[in-house]
Amino acid sequence: MTVSNAGAKRRPPSLAQLRAFAAVAEHLHFRDAAAAIGMSQPALSGAVAALEEALGVTLLERTTRKVLLSPAGERIAVRARAVLAEVGSLLEEAEAVRAPFTGALRLGVIPTVAPYLLPTVIELVHDRYPALDLQVHEEQTASLLDGLAAGRLDLLLLAVPLGVPGVLELPLFDEDFVLVTPLGHPLGGQRDVPREQLKEVTLLLLDEGHCLRDQALDICREAGREDAPVTTTAAGLSTLVQLVAGGLGCTLLPRTAVTVETARNPHLRVSTFTAPAPTRRIALATRTGAARADEYGELACALRKSLAPLPVRTVN
Repeated sequence: MTVSNAGAKRRPPSLAQLRAFAAVAEHLHFRDAAAAIGMSQPALSGAVAALEEALGVTLLERTTRKVLLSPAGERIAVRARAVLAEVGSLLEEAEAVRAPFTGALRLGVIPTVAPYLLPTVIELVHDRYPALDLQVHEEQTASLLDGLAAGRLDLLLLAVPLGVPGVLELPLFDEDFVLVTPLGHPLGGQRDVPREQLKEVTLLLLDEGHCLRDQALDICREAGREDAPVTTTAAGLSTLVQLVAGGLGCTLLPRTAVTVETARNPHLRVSTFTAPAPTRRIALATRTGAARADEYGELACALRKSLAPLPVRTVN
C-alpha cells in the first residue's frame, strides 16, 4: 500500500479533539456541547477545527442558526464514539488493575486440598474481598505449575516445597498425617503409633501424578520401608477411604481431610503417629516478580488467620 506524503505528515487526532467533536455531533450546538464536557466554547470550537485539519476533511456545516454534520462528519462521529468508548473501557480496566483485590483471580488448587480448604478460602474472599472475581481450577501439581508458567493461572494452593525456579512460595500451614485403617485393624484408633509400623501394613495410595502419593511413599521410606508394593490405587481421597473401609488396606490422610472423609463411616478408624508425626506444608505459590505479589502476600496473611481453627499449625 502506498501512503501519500500528505497523509504521512498529518498528526493523529487527540482524544480531546475526538471528545469535543463527539459532543458537538451529539448536541449539534457548540454551547450545549461545551457545557456537556466542561470546556469553554472557544476551546471546543478550536478542538473541532484542529480535528478537521488533522483529518483533512470537513466535519461540520456551520450556519448562523445551527450546526449540521457533513456526510464525512456523520461517518467520523460513529468512529469517534467507538474510539472514546474503547478508551473508557481501557481506563476502567487500568483502574481495576490498580485497585487491589479487584478483577479476576485464577486460583489453581490440588485435589487433596480443594475439598477441605476451599470453603474457608471462598468465605474469606466473599467477606473480605467482594470485588475479587475468584475463579477456581482443580488440577494436579504438574498441570498447575504449567498453567502458572503459561499465565493461565495466577495463584496456586498446593503442597510445597516445589523446588521450581521462578516460583515464589507463601507458606500457610503445616499439618500432620494420620493413619486410616479399617474397623478391627490392630493399629486402628491408636495414639502414638511408631512410624516403623508402616512397614507392616498394606498401604493404599492415590494414582500417579498426585503429590500426596509421593509424600506417602517418602514417609514409608523414612520409616524404613524399602519398597511399597501398590496393588490398588484411587483417583481421589474419597475413593481411597472407601477402599480402606472395605478392608483392602490402610492409607495416610492429611489432618484437614479427616473429618470430611471419615466422620460418617463407622468402618474406619483413625490413628495418630508418635511425635514428630509426618507432615506436609501447604502454601500459596505465584510467579516470582508477579505484578500482584503484594496482594497475594496480604491474602496469605488473611488465610493463615482464617485457617487457624483447622487442625493445622500456621507458619509465616
